[in-house]
Amino acid sequence: MLEVTAAVTPKGERRRYALVSAAADLLCEGGFDAVRHRAVARRAGLPLASTTYYFSSLDDLIAKAVAHVGEREAEQLRVRLAGLSRRRRGAESTADVLVDLLVGDAVGQRVTEQLISRYERYIACARQPLLRDIQRRILQQRTDAVIEVIERCGRRVRTEYLAALVNAVDGAVVAALVGDGDGPRATARATLIDVIDVLAPVDERIARV
Repeated sequence: MLEVTAAVTPKGERRRYALVSAAADLLCEGGFDAVRHRAVARRAGLPLASTTYYFSSLDDLIAKAVAHVGEREAEQLRVRLAGLSRRRRGAESTADVLVDLLVGDAVGQRVTEQLISRYERYIACARQPLLRDIQRRILQQRTDAVIEVIERCGRRVRTEYLAALVNAVDGAVVAALVGDGDGPRATARATLIDVIDVLAPVDERIARV
């Protein structure tokens, strides 16, 4: 007879999900240092021993948390894309759409902490092979969403410049997070307005239709 472990029972799955979700929240709020067995168990409302019962190590739990954050971000991308109409947009309107997609509503300390955590995660994942593939998938989801936005804005996707477009936003956000300027959204928007017509020019074939 096949033995069913606690981790794959409905109760076990609920507890496992609660722990991963709690770890993901802590990761977004305070970075990797915030994800500790005791903190995760407390946030999930479960006994401390549950973190070691359902996960082989803290690294295993963190990897699941990173993947969970990626799933959340992918869902946010889908929601934002779902409401975006197809029409020709100028540089400023296109920049607004891309900033909404890639930066979000970056107002308030909580959201700022989430942005800081996002870029800390990029660097940390680059150093950890276990997390690298997970983060690559998350980044690919963002890139695919950017392609869709550009096309819906009546612009042409220039594959050779796509990375430069995403990197321009990320660089602007990081610079704004450590500076005293107008904040991540405004800085990213200004950067995009300057480069969007070069990196993603209007598709004249669509414009003539």
